[in-house]
Amino acid sequence: MAFALCGSFCTFEAVLPQVQRLVKLGWRVLPVMSFNAAGMDTRFGRAEDWKARLYEITGMRPIETLQGAEPLGPRDMARAMVVAPCTGATLARLNLGLSDTPVTLAAKSLLRRGCPVVLAPSTNDGLGASAANLAGLMGRKNLYFVPFAQDDYLKKPNSLQSDFTLIPDTLEQALRGRQLHPVLLS
Repeated sequence: MAFALCGSFCTFEAVLPQVQRLVKLGWRVLPVMSFNAAGMDTRFGRAEDWKARLYEITGMRPIETLQGAEPLGPRDMARAMVVAPCTGATLARLNLGLSDTPVTLAAKSLLRRGCPVVLAPSTNDGLGASAANLAGLMGRKNLYFVPFAQDDYLKKPNSLQSDFTLIPDTLEQALRGRQLHPVLLS
C-alpha cells in the first residue's frame, strides 16, 4: 500500500505512529511525500528527518517525484493508498482532477485501476474554502475518508482534522468498498 504525507506538518507526529501500526499489521508500506512535505523544513521538523523516519519505519525510501509516483498503478505497486494528512490544497487538486504533485499523481494512478484511496483531512479551512472540495470528493467512487471533526472550534472554527488512529479501520473498510462511519465525529 502507498501512504502519502502532505504538508500539514503539525500532524506528522500523530500520523507516523499509524504508519508503524500498518507495518506491524503486515502491510508493506510505500511512503509518498508531497513536494512541500519532502522539501520544507518547518518549526515541526526538518524534511530530511521526516524522510529518514519514514525509511526507518517502512524500510523504503519515500517517493517524492512525479516520475516515482506515476507507475504505482500501472505497475501494480500498491493496491490501496492512504493520504494522511490530506491538506486543503491536496483536496482541491484531487477534486479538480489535477495530478501535479507526487501525492495527487499517485492517487490518480491507483484510482484509474479502481483501487481505494483513503483521505485523512487536516486543514485549517475545512469548513471554509476547502468545504466545497471536501463535499465534491465525498461522493466519488473509490475515495474514502478517515473520520474527522473540528479540532479547535473556539480558536480555529473552520479547522478540521481526522482521527488518525482510525486509519487502519478506514483502510480495512475501504478495501471492502465501504466507508467507515460515522464520518463526522463530535
